[in-house]
Amino acid sequence: MFKILHGSALFQRGQTQVLCTVTFDSLESSIKSDRVITAINGIKDKNFMLHYEFPPYATNEIGKVTGVNRRELGHGALAEKALYPVIPKDFPFTIRVTSEVLESNGSSSMASACGGSLALMDAGVPISSAVAGVAIGLVTKNNPDKDEIEDYRLLTDILGIEDYNGDMDFKIAGTNKGITALQADIKLPGIPIKIVMEAIQQASVAKKEILQIMNKTISKPRASRKENGPVVETIQVPLSKRAKFVGPGGYHLKKLQAETGVTISQVDEETFSVFAPTPSAMHEARDFITEICRDDQEHQLEFGAVYTATITEIRDTGVMVKLYPNMTAVLLHNTQLDQRKIKHPTALGLEVGQEIQVKYFGRDPADGRMRLSRKVLQSPATTVVKTLNDRSSIVMGESVSQSSSNSSQ
Repeated sequence: MFKILHGSALFQRGQTQVLCTVTFDSLESSIKSDRVITAINGIKDKNFMLHYEFPPYATNEIGKVTGVNRRELGHGALAEKALYPVIPKDFPFTIRVTSEVLESNGSSSMASACGGSLALMDAGVPISSAVAGVAIGLVTKNNPDKDEIEDYRLLTDILGIEDYNGDMDFKIAGTNKGITALQADIKLPGIPIKIVMEAIQQASVAKKEILQIMNKTISKPRASRKENGPVVETIQVPLSKRAKFVGPGGYHLKKLQAETGVTISQVDEETFSVFAPTPSAMHEARDFITEICRDDQEHQLEFGAVYTATITEIRDTGVMVKLYPNMTAVLLHNTQLDQRKIKHPTALGLEVGQEIQVKYFGRDPADGRMRLSRKVLQSPATTVVKTLNDRSSIVMGESVSQSSSNSSQ
C-alpha cells in the first residue's frame, strides 16, 4: 500500500478491517527475556513481535486512549503465535508487525493474523506459507430434563452479536498444511468432543477459502525488500586490526554510528555485523570502514627488528608513538621505556616529536596491539636498527664502539 513503509497491507472481512504494517530493525532491538522466562521457555532473544491496537473509534466510540489493556495483549499474543511458526529462524532483522483495528464487528485478532501475513509478504520476509484465521461460534439448545445439548449450530466467522449471545468463540489460525494457533472461549460448562472436531473441520474449510482470496492479491513473498529498507552485512576484521577498527575508547565505532546511523555488533573475535537503515548509509559505512582498516606499511614490520618511532603524545603511563605517518599511535608503557623504574616519561627527558629507537615484538594475541620496547635496546647486544624513512641501517654494536674509541682519543 505505502511505498515508504517496509511492508503494509489492508485486510477487511465483513465489517472488520485492520491496517497492518511491518518495520525492520537490527537484531540488537530484539526483546531480551529475563532469566525466569529463559529458564522456562528456553528463549533468549525475541526478534519477532506483533503489536495489536484496538482504538475506540473501531466501534464508533469516543473514548480516552490509554495504555495497552489486557484485551489488546491477549489478542496480540494470539495473532503473534499464529504468525510465529512461518517466520524464518535465521532472518537478519528484528520484525515488528503493527495491527491497528480500523473497524470491528467480530474476530479482529484473526483479521490481524491475515493482514499480518499479507504485510510480511509485501515486506519481502521469506515466510514458509501464508497464514489465515477464522472464528467459529456455537449456538446450543439444551434439554432441561437430561441437562445436555439437544441441538446446536456452528457459525463460521461470527459477528459481534453472535459472539455476545453465543456459547463459544473458537479462533483457529493456520496455513494450508495445518494449524498454527487456536483459542477457545466457552461459556458452557463443557462441550462434546464431537462439536470440537466439527468446529475444527468447518474452520479448516473457511481458512482455505480465505487463503485463496489472499493469494489473488499476493501469493508469495516479494523476491527482494524495498529500496528504502535496511541492509545487513558481515565484515571480517583481522585480530591485528581490531584495535585500529574500534579506536581508542571505541572512538572510531562511535564516530561511525553517529555519522552514518549504522549499528555495529560483534559476532565473534574477527566478525562484525553492520546494520544500516538504508543502502546509502551502508555505502557510507563501508567507505568509512575501508579507510580505517586500509593496509599501510604493517606488512613491512619484522619481528625482532628495531625501528625509529616518533613520540606523538606523553601520558602519565607512557608515551604514544608512531612508526609511520598513517599508523594509529601505540602506547609505549613506562616499564618498557628504560631499565630504570620511572613514574613519568619526562624523567627521561622525552618530548613530543622526539625520535626514539624501539624493538618490535609482534602483536598481542589477545587484543592485536603492537608490542614495542625501548628498554631491551639498552643492553650491549648487537642489534640492527631499521628505519621506514630510508633504507639505511645502523649496527648498534659498531656505533657504540666508535663512540667509545672517540672518547678514548
